Amino acid sequence: MQMARKPIFWLGLILVLSFVLLVYPIYVIRPFRYQGPHELALALAVLRVRPLLQIALAIAAVACLALWWPTSRGVLRKGGACICALLVIACGILSRVNVYELMFHPLERAEFVAASEAKLEGDEQVIAIKIGDAARAYPIRGMSYHHIVNDTLGGVPLAATY
Repeated sequence: MQMARKPIFWLGLILVLSFVLLVYPIYVIRPFRYQGPHELALALAVLRVRPLLQIALAIAAVACLALWWPTSRGVLRKGGACICALLVIACGILSRVNVYELMFHPLERAEFVAASEAKLEGDEQVIAIKIGDAARAYPIRGMSYHHIVNDTLGGVPLAATY
């Protein structure tokens, strides 16, 4: 490989790494899917180090672009390299967005019915809470779309989560 082409190779590799850092945790932690303990541990580790790695990759992408720019010829090649560097930066910005906060919104005003009126399947699971004489059950099926219900039970504010 010629010396002039090495920075563009590294720029492509940086883009792939940046994309993997963005997508892997989203792929593993997506809802309604079994998450193995090892893949979940890796995804959570990636989430912890991803901000610093994305910054380092963005700096490296700009450095590769700066090294490669003087030796490259052609508008398409320079434009493609700029797009690669911008995509690395975009992956870094997008990695700061929590897609699950966009997908799931807390249920602020839950409506309840008496247990005798509830229409639940026989094997349906619920989160049950009892405070003093007051009790509530939050069906898991409904919770899976909100993941959190803000409520007050027996005068005590609570957040039921799933």
